[in-house]
Amino acid sequence: MARRVLITGGVSGIGRAIGEALAREGCIVTVTGRTEVEVSACLPQPGVEARQLDVTKADQIASVVGRLDQLDILVNAAGMILRQGQEFDPENFARVVDVNLTGAMRMCAAARELLFASRGCVLNIASMLSFFGSGYAPAYSASKGGIAQLTKSLAIAWAPHAVRVNAIAPGWIETALTSPLLADPVKRDAVIARTPLARWGQPADVAGAALFLASPAAAFITGVILPVDGGYSIA
Repeated sequence: MARRVLITGGVSGIGRAIGEALAREGCIVTVTGRTEVEVSACLPQPGVEARQLDVTKADQIASVVGRLDQLDILVNAAGMILRQGQEFDPENFARVVDVNLTGAMRMCAAARELLFASRGCVLNIASMLSFFGSGYAPAYSASKGGIAQLTKSLAIAWAPHAVRVNAIAPGWIETALTSPLLADPVKRDAVIARTPLARWGQPADVAGAALFLASPAAAFITGVILPVDGGYSIA
């Protein structure tokens, strides 16, 4: 029987790459985007369907999860970041945390019984800012630090049900989120200079790690925050 996958934020970037990789492995994949525009822009691929889902909306979560009679893999890739100091405003801070951290918990809670039934797994998308602070994105940094601790906590709580919970912490990956940095030669090259593998990552690099963590080859791995960063975090 094909494994069923749900990926929030899966219509583009890292989430999209993970969805494509799992579909190629024979999984039936549902990816989600926050708006109809995002969903409509998602190019079709065999084995992948796109649906609208705002992870801050309980009714939308219930609708999407309620359509599933099986769920083997949940990937929490939905996220947002505000720039130019906006995250220092408490309301904006709360908004970012609501999407990045509480949204992931909402999804886990809604999918819990399906995951228990399938003895499935959860894969959260963390960040380098799960480990480092940020002087320009305090909400994003706090939310991704929270994702790391949520991952560890759920891994302990759900282990008796044989559900594994892990996270990937991408380094500097070429996506729409990082496009402003890529457009700045000084900042772009500074990342390369610090990265031992001397390049920016691609979404497919993260997808490879996701395939491993979601596979039987990782059956004894849970509660891990796996950097996929070309060595950035050790340099």
